[in-house]
Amino acid sequence: MARGRQPAVRRTPALTLAAAALALTGTALADRPVQADTTAKPRGHDVSSYQGKVNWKRARTDGARFVYVKATEGTAYKNPHFKQQYGGAGAAGILRGAYHFARADESSGKAQAAHLVRNGGTWRGDGATLPPALDLEAAYGKTCHGLSRAGMRGWIRSFSNEVRRLTGRRPVLYTSTRWWRTCTGDSAAFARTHPLWLADWRGTPGPLPGGWHARALWQYANKGRLPGDQNLFNGTLTQLRKFARG
Repeated sequence: MARGRQPAVRRTPALTLAAAALALTGTALADRPVQADTTAKPRGHDVSSYQGKVNWKRARTDGARFVYVKATEGTAYKNPHFKQQYGGAGAAGILRGAYHFARADESSGKAQAAHLVRNGGTWRGDGATLPPALDLEAAYGKTCHGLSRAGMRGWIRSFSNEVRRLTGRRPVLYTSTRWWRTCTGDSAAFARTHPLWLADWRGTPGPLPGGWHARALWQYANKGRLPGDQNLFNGTLTQLRKFARG
């Protein structure tokens, strides 16, 4: 995912959606290692302002079945390409959701959640809209955003509670196992209620963050056939649609 306001290629792994799929859809998703070049699971990607205007018809032809689009960051930034990216994906028949780049060093989780929902991070149970996602990674050189582990856990909880209040869904959490262990103390407090979007670019997904026994999404590369970062959903296309419906 995007690391900041200016277009940039991310160098740190991203978050996981899997446990939430288990908790929110009741569907048991396999946690077997998945090769990055597999075609057995729905393929997707995530984009930000760095990708600019996306050719969604081509992305669909190239295999995209879902996408996460960066909507916001902090409490001021909005992706200037969000309307074309989010709306275009939907028009092409690609399931889409919006994500927020966390700036826990700037303002509260509640305030940033509200900013996301006001600017595209909504959810509808139409089977085409994925729940909002929270991008948790280092921000501008601050690995843990200047917060203690307890402080970070509280910030995530605040963000999550506000997203649920405003949309009816808990957010998907995008993170790497290393970041989660470092910045939350490998907390297991979120695994039962939040889908995991795991960032791991090593070819097969490694250990999961605390509490999660499965991932919903796996970001396995920062470039590939589709625009932006490359992802797989850990289930079938039917399960992906059920996950979208909530």
